[in-house]
Amino acid sequence: MSNEQTAMPGRGAAPDTSVTLLIQQRVRPDAIARYEQWLRTIAAKAAEYPGHQGVHIIRPPAGNNEYSILIRFASGVDAERWTSSADRRNLLAEIADAFERDDQFRIQPGIEFWFTPPFPAQKKPAPWKQWLITTSVIWPLTMLIPPLFTPVFAAVPVLGAWGISHGIVAATIVALVVFLIMPRYVRLVSRWLFES
Repeated sequence: MSNEQTAMPGRGAAPDTSVTLLIQQRVRPDAIARYEQWLRTIAAKAAEYPGHQGVHIIRPPAGNNEYSILIRFASGVDAERWTSSADRRNLLAEIADAFERDDQFRIQPGIEFWFTPPFPAQKKPAPWKQWLITTSVIWPLTMLIPPLFTPVFAAVPVLGAWGISHGIVAATIVALVVFLIMPRYVRLVSRWLFES
């Protein structure tokens, strides 16, 4: 689900690094119901593209009409394949009259997308806040996840081998952080995180 009308595909993302496509769309209040339906359609279409790893929609609070959509792709190449596709262009043409302005998007590598302000007027959080949030998520997971795998590694010794066990634990922690914990956590503390 990628949305943007006239902005150009993001540049500078390494082709073999997972990236997040951040899309911001300001929707006319009288078109929100139609837009929400369209959002489901374009999200499903984007999910059909290679490298798609999930989507997270940040809906505006009451009194605001700017949506932020985060779409994860396995690489910058995958993200640009979607942003330059005819499917995306055609779907955007269907909803163009619902936007108050041309929508904006950019492709961001790594975890930067978690700390992108949901509204343009807000500033990016201070580096110490980003560090504190990330550490407070990963720290308890590094204590909780390894013991959970102890029975598995004991039952299947090859999985418990040095290096392999570390990879399994790391992959589990990263998956929990990226797909489950961080989107909800950042939303929960967003007032403090993005305050001036």
